[in-house]
Amino acid sequence: MAKTNPGEFVRQVQREGSKVTWPTPREATVTSLMVFVMVVIMAVFFLGVDFVLNAGIQWLLGFGG
Repeated sequence: MAKTNPGEFVRQVQREGSKVTWPTPREATVTSLMVFVMVVIMAVFFLGVDFVLNAGIQWLLGFGG
C-alpha cells in the first residue's frame, strides 16, 4: 500500500466530501420527526406486547388472582 503525505490526504478528503449530497435543513427536520414518531410507535407497541406477555405468564403461573 502506497504512503500518502498529509497534504494529499487532506485534498482527497476534501474531494470526497464534495461528492456527498447533504440534506437540506427541511429534509433533516422531516427525517428527525419521522424517526421520533417511529420510536414512539415502537415503544407503545412493545409496551403492549410486554403487558400481554406479562399478563399471560401471570395467568399461567396462577399469580393473576
